[in-house]
Amino acid sequence: MTESSTRHPMTGNEMSGESAGGMERHQYDVVVVGAGGAGLRAAIAAHESGARTAIVCKSLLGKAHTVMAEGGIAAAMGNRWPEDNWEVHFRDTMRGGKMLNNWRMAQLHAQEAPERVMELEDWGALFDRTDDGLISQRDFGGHKYARLAHVGDRTGLEMIRTLQQRAVALGIDVFMELTVTDLMKDPSTGSGQAGRIAGAFGYWRESGRFVLFEAPSVILATGGIGKSFKVTSNSWEYTGDGHALAMRAGASLINMEFVQFHPTGMVWPPSVKGLLVTESVRGDGGILKNSEGKRFMFDYIPEFFKAETADTVEEADRWYDDKKNNRRPPELLPRDEVARAINSEIKAGRGTPHGGIYLDIASRRMPEFIRKRLPSMYHQFKELADVDITAEPMEIGPTCHYVMGGVEVDADTQESAVTGLYAVGECSGGMHGSNRLGGNSLGDLLVFGKRAGEAATAYASSLGDNRPRVDEADVKAAERSALAPFEVEGGENPYTIQSDLQQSMNDLVGIIRTAAELEESLTEVEAFKVRAKSMKVEGHRQYNPGWHLAIDLRNMLIVSECIAKAALAREESRGGHTRDDFPGPNAEWGTKNLVVNLNAEGTGVDLHEKPLPVMPDELKKYFEEKS
Repeated sequence: MTESSTRHPMTGNEMSGESAGGMERHQYDVVVVGAGGAGLRAAIAAHESGARTAIVCKSLLGKAHTVMAEGGIAAAMGNRWPEDNWEVHFRDTMRGGKMLNNWRMAQLHAQEAPERVMELEDWGALFDRTDDGLISQRDFGGHKYARLAHVGDRTGLEMIRTLQQRAVALGIDVFMELTVTDLMKDPSTGSGQAGRIAGAFGYWRESGRFVLFEAPSVILATGGIGKSFKVTSNSWEYTGDGHALAMRAGASLINMEFVQFHPTGMVWPPSVKGLLVTESVRGDGGILKNSEGKRFMFDYIPEFFKAETADTVEEADRWYDDKKNNRRPPELLPRDEVARAINSEIKAGRGTPHGGIYLDIASRRMPEFIRKRLPSMYHQFKELADVDITAEPMEIGPTCHYVMGGVEVDADTQESAVTGLYAVGECSGGMHGSNRLGGNSLGDLLVFGKRAGEAATAYASSLGDNRPRVDEADVKAAERSALAPFEVEGGENPYTIQSDLQQSMNDLVGIIRTAAELEESLTEVEAFKVRAKSMKVEGHRQYNPGWHLAIDLRNMLIVSECIAKAALAREESRGGHTRDDFPGPNAEWGTKNLVVNLNAEGTGVDLHEKPLPVMPDELKKYFEEKS
């Protein structure tokens, strides 16, 4: 193909071009798919390590779902509690994940998060301050000490602003509103090259025109899977793209049964059902009440947390008043515990008129405190629900929020089983075990984004002239696959299939699960897959949201099957996975992960068990001591 020299529309950098009427092509060392916190941090690290780097994002730059992370970045900086350190943060993370975490990832995260926060500040992030000028840190569920560095309740927004400004200042190429549909691999069978990543294929969402990125390193930073569920806090981009792309390329996923239902999402009005209500409301004093006015969380304190959790109202209130009593209010238990308690109250008939429970900070804090510490929440409820949270309680309920499962990666480099393919952030698995602590997500993005960017660059640099090549036959196959919905005669609307899938996942693979319902969900997923083969897209490729959804739906069906199949296999309750027919944790299940791969035919999911990585003795001691 004859190429002409073109320049990137944002940065002005010279790029490879295209022949008249041909496919757009670009060559890079590292291509990052996703422009949230993980993708931006990975791209910055790759660029600063010397790689020709591109960021490809499905939405507009700055619109990533990371902006919805409100509470803060968990990092043991010791600004409020000098006793805090990485060892305590490591222990909290492992215990929050019910010891199913990849211990090495939890260790690296706890050790490196403080430096990543300070780095953000060096790049211009404006954090809230303590009285003596240090970065302020707030309390969050599951953390022994107040350790979340924050900017009011807009921390994710400030993080994206800072990283985006850094990436643009460095001149990193950004391809906005471009969806990646396939990963390209080297077809060569010589010199051990077969199966290496060779690039990524996608299309401009505006024009429908295809784009090929040739690169030996691809970093997936595409976020989660929440749009497979009817009630979710996730934005429209979260259709499991990275999970599915990795599986189709030959990588495996772990921990997919563990889906976190955030305890507090809006339940009214219906147009915003599921929209996140930050944990900061509880961290700053908010309490949970049922329709009878009872502060019910005291009835749901697990034995595992009794030593650290206040078991009387008076004890909890004293903690809020002086922060010297380290027995914490039960509203700050890990998210899985709080979500199950709320769900139990609603099922017992003690819910609110709109099917939730009450979250009350108005009776606990002065209006000026609430408006200062929780400005986004104040405006969100005022504008969307006509509720003044400084004067009345909020109606909230559990919402699908985060998937702990993702691409199985090396802890130090974030590389998958496919050479040249890396995954970071919510689309990678292992760091959070069976349940993620609030605030650990933003730290995860920063710590492992940097590591992935550096590792991907090191690999690309090591290749010299032995770079993988893209097979033109694979490119043509990717084109045919993407255009297939246009060829169907009299098929079904993809929106109908998506709606039915979301309802099925909500009803059958939700916060409380049973074998019978999970088996039913798998049967329904198979039926959805049959229906998806005859999806019909009307119109042209330009400005065609139906086509976009048809492509996204393929990914949603893969990840939905992974979740249901793993949930059926794990016959216990642990973290974000609750089985009504196996109500407690099982010690045997606590020693292994469930791993899923695409089957040989590419039509379904295979599952097998894998032992947990063995934690070294020097780290085991943190769980043997009483604290």
